[in-house]
Amino acid sequence: MTQQATQTARAARRMTSSGLGLAVRRSKTLSKAGMLEWLFARAFSGLVYPQIWEDPVVDMAALQLKADDHVVAIASGSCNILSYLTAAPIRVSAVDLNAAHIALGRLKLAALARMERQEDFLRFFGQANARENVGVYDREIADHLDAVSRGYWEGRGLNGRRRINLFAKGFYRYGLLGRFIGTGHVLARALGGNPLVMLTARDLAEQRALYEQHLAPVFERKLVRWLVRQPASLYGLGIPPAQYKALAADGEEGILGALKLRLERLACDFDLKDNYFAQQAFGRRYGEGADAAFPPYLQPQYFAAVKERAANVSYHQSAVTALLEQQPAESCDAYVLLDAQDWMNDADLTALWSQITRTARPGARVIFRTAADERLLPGRIPAAILDQWHYEEERSRDLCQQDRSAIYGGFHLYVLKGQAR
Repeated sequence: MTQQATQTARAARRMTSSGLGLAVRRSKTLSKAGMLEWLFARAFSGLVYPQIWEDPVVDMAALQLKADDHVVAIASGSCNILSYLTAAPIRVSAVDLNAAHIALGRLKLAALARMERQEDFLRFFGQANARENVGVYDREIADHLDAVSRGYWEGRGLNGRRRINLFAKGFYRYGLLGRFIGTGHVLARALGGNPLVMLTARDLAEQRALYEQHLAPVFERKLVRWLVRQPASLYGLGIPPAQYKALAADGEEGILGALKLRLERLACDFDLKDNYFAQQAFGRRYGEGADAAFPPYLQPQYFAAVKERAANVSYHQSAVTALLEQQPAESCDAYVLLDAQDWMNDADLTALWSQITRTARPGARVIFRTAADERLLPGRIPAAILDQWHYEEERSRDLCQQDRSAIYGGFHLYVLKGQAR
């Protein structure tokens, strides 16, 4: 890797830190709240989500994507971005403040361009623990990456090894979320539980029984009760201070009750053999053999379509609002905001929805999630903007119940009024 590529990668990481700092900072720096926001921005500056935790199957049901739609979506781990390609030959503008997430998405695109066999792609990004993955990167992929992404993957972590080596060691065990899940496993076992045993369940009844035996009692321990009262302890879940406050107010039992309810839903409401979110949470990997479950973009039947359509995906290290400011009027059909609006103040929300409304074609769809069960937007952005959109309330609640990740309190679908094209 050249010195110029190294410097370019460092500049991208500095942009990550400064951009995230602006996104989450709401309080004075030297206040308690300000220090928590600073700590969160620091924690979020590296790889956070090796896998995204929003269900792309639910997203696609809401968005009803069709050929030539232009989708603007926050990238995160890019599982959603690439999974949307299974629905139709669309164009995607993927945006993220985090340089590591951009590098991960571009790595996936480069791999799709070079790999001819679905088995190779699955080994690299599905199993993500084979030594030969690193050799494939060096021989086939590295020279086809942009300088920033190559600088990231060939840069060295605290252990002195190149980051690309994570794909030989179980990639999904790393990143902020992967390490948080691993810590949760250690803590649960120390307190008498065992998350891994959940994957031995043969049906929903056994899932419920194992949850009651191995996971529910952990929430009654004093150490866990103390930990969840510390906002910084949940940064590994990607919960900034503003989201923490919303979760704490989302029920009589506060933050503890909210977390327990979400974990219970993940463990008990969906068949674990079909739920790759649960397999990651309880097994720290996708399943194996006949019990393996994967995001749509990793499923064999979609490989050819994803490979063919991946050239229509572009990545941008930017805030969503800044990207939309560069788009022509009436040029976008769908917007995927994940839970980013939970981080925003009223001025940020107004700026974002002003640009969404300007760039949206009639019939455009916007989806997002909230940590708590709340509408979020009414009263916070001007009615002159929000009244141009129809909120699909019943559909939103139905889709929230179908989301297999089970970690959000609300799923929301807005549709721009007017005749769709």
